[in-house]
Amino acid sequence: MYTETERCVRAVQSKDARFDGWFFTAVLTTRIYCRPSCPVVPPKPENMTFYPSAAACQQAGFRACKRCRPDTSPGSPEWNQRADLVARAMRLIADGVVDREGVPGLAARLGYSTRQIERQLLAELGAGPLALARAQRAQTARILIETTTLPMADIAFAAGFSAVRTFNDTVREVFALSPSDLRARVPRRAVGGAPGMLSLRLPFRAPLNPDNLFGHLAATAVPGVEEWRDGSYRRTLRLPYGHGIVALTPEPDHIACRLMLSDLRDLTVAISRCRRMLDLDADPVAIDDQLRTDPLLSPLVDKAPGRRVPRTVDEAEFAVRAVLGQQVSTAAARTHAARLVTAHGEPVDDPEGGLTHLFPSPEALAAVDPVSLAMPRTRRTTFTTLVGQLADGTLHLGVESDWSETRACLLGLPGFGPWTVDVIAMRALGDPDAFLPTDLGIRRAAQELGLPSTPAALTARAAAWQPWRAYAVQYLWATDSHPINFLPV
Repeated sequence: MYTETERCVRAVQSKDARFDGWFFTAVLTTRIYCRPSCPVVPPKPENMTFYPSAAACQQAGFRACKRCRPDTSPGSPEWNQRADLVARAMRLIADGVVDREGVPGLAARLGYSTRQIERQLLAELGAGPLALARAQRAQTARILIETTTLPMADIAFAAGFSAVRTFNDTVREVFALSPSDLRARVPRRAVGGAPGMLSLRLPFRAPLNPDNLFGHLAATAVPGVEEWRDGSYRRTLRLPYGHGIVALTPEPDHIACRLMLSDLRDLTVAISRCRRMLDLDADPVAIDDQLRTDPLLSPLVDKAPGRRVPRTVDEAEFAVRAVLGQQVSTAAARTHAARLVTAHGEPVDDPEGGLTHLFPSPEALAAVDPVSLAMPRTRRTTFTTLVGQLADGTLHLGVESDWSETRACLLGLPGFGPWTVDVIAMRALGDPDAFLPTDLGIRRAAQELGLPSTPAALTARAAAWQPWRAYAVQYLWATDSHPINFLPV
């Protein structure tokens, strides 16, 4: 979009927050870059230039605006709705792969050469993987500076910088303030003092309907791993350097996030995975406008716009839980999962009580005696085959997964039919066009609305909803009185 100058100028002049994260405005006279909704008086059009990423602005010598804080914009929805190389690379960079494994590690995960990845990222985003990761490190550093009392040296290494001097130079270059000056601007009461405990705000594009989002996560919560408490969804997180516990609370204009991390180097990854689970980078206006073109769906969208797809923080965990939920009730699936957690999950300490374990890793589940599993023999085979392939690396589920290739791999496993594959594609892989025409709740809703109720006919009708059929599923599910559709009281 950043190449459409007139459209960008109109968005800036109207301070349209819907475009935050889609592009960034750089002001040639002040050498500052802003989000489109920046509250200051818009510059003259001839003084504006536009970039596709914060990293590109920084590489061109612009610094972040102190008023609108463009580094805290929602992420571009492009990376969650596309499955090409650039989108998969951006999802991996957000997950911290470049900081942990370098550009060669990024390339190895994607199956391309480093030169090809750098060329494509430069062409589309104006910055290579190192620059994009650097911009992300700067954002992480700012969060730690403003929300903790950690020494600056500790913050530098927790944010992923290799040296304190690099950390200082980057913060000064990006924010035009030293790390100490950044901290001095924050009211003392806003800075938490407990090491490892962070409170932050996760922005999103309005509208956001929290009912089905948090309702689904709470209704399917696995005891010991997840819970709904005092208006917040809480769960444990398995992270690259350790573990964490997060509490997410829906607020009118943001999601309040409280994080406890055993290793602060996991902050970027934890934020990225929570945003992905809550689908916070979606563009609800574009999605809802497309679905409203169907006269039978339009009343559902108008009644409660802004529904998101409840996703996951761990793709392998969700795949296991999808198998446990085959042909059983939500309560039965929770019971099966809770037994596995108690027997094979890794214990964690929760200062608030309630959460006790990490969900078992594929390696731990692969060592389970199949005879001990309280499920039919055919599903037992499905379960053991899945965890075995996840454990030995034959099957990999991650943010970088190619949706089509992964679907084909899953369909080749025993006991994996279209419903299981599509629900994994929708909620674990993040495919916004995944559709569940054989789902009982979808067929019941279709019949009540006057839509075709047979899978083939409904799939044909749903072609008009592309590429947002996963969101149409949320609206159709919402016609039922199941607890997944309601924010817990």
